[in-house]
Amino acid sequence: MAEEPAFNRVSALGYGLGYLGGGLFLVLSILLSLHPEWFGLADKATGVKVAFALTAVWWAIFSIPLFLYVRERPVARTQQSLPSLLAQAGRDLIDVFKKIRQHRAVALFLLAYFFYIDGVDTIVIMAVDYGQSLGLPSDSLIQAILITQFTAFPAALLFGWIGTRYNAKAGILIGILGYVLIVLGATQMQTATHFYWLACSVGLFQGGIQALSRSYFATLIPVEQAAKFFGFYNMLGKFAAIFGPMLVGWAGLVLGSSRMGLLVLLILFVLGGLILMLVPRSQDV
Repeated sequence: MAEEPAFNRVSALGYGLGYLGGGLFLVLSILLSLHPEWFGLADKATGVKVAFALTAVWWAIFSIPLFLYVRERPVARTQQSLPSLLAQAGRDLIDVFKKIRQHRAVALFLLAYFFYIDGVDTIVIMAVDYGQSLGLPSDSLIQAILITQFTAFPAALLFGWIGTRYNAKAGILIGILGYVLIVLGATQMQTATHFYWLACSVGLFQGGIQALSRSYFATLIPVEQAAKFFGFYNMLGKFAAIFGPMLVGWAGLVLGSSRMGLLVLLILFVLGGLILMLVPRSQDV
């Protein structure tokens, strides 16, 4: 298990390798789909089916080190019915929520995280749709996704260094500032080349802000309650991803422009950054 001084580096390495591995397999999947004849396949439909099958194989192979080498503390196991397990999960959720209210730094960070990660996830979710709305061809969109994947690998490692050399909160704030500039730039985008630059910019900050958010949160929570607190952290991130697309869609409808609709994301990033700055400095790593 990593010790606290290594949290930023290990978290960044995890995200970076995830982007690298995902990018490599995405290249293979795209080639299978677009050029099935290179692999001796009959047509594109067969290529897509093979890509899905290989995805399962990829997951299985890279799960082996986890099952073989990652050790967890033994826990007492009891036979419980599904209703009993669900009731226990509900009680645990309420208990974690009460504990969060007792830790000001944790509560402030989670509130900040809810806002800024909503903006990050909205850009991830809506980037391709936004490109399509501007009339960009599918080939350009695919290339942009690959640019993001492969840029995110070294950028995540760089943010891990920033978190270790300075502190994780400073790295997150840099990421938030980067996303503010990305949103402003996206509203001026006109060509495929602009979209490539946008994809590269997203890759520069996406993995870093995700990695340092996780490592920073790990320093704020009680170690003995880490599993429960991280469960709440992940759940909050999933819920946050709902509101950003709704806000962008509503703003675009009201303003009559998908470009101007993106500006609503600035509110999420600014709120997240301002609240993050309120987290007590004594908690910084």
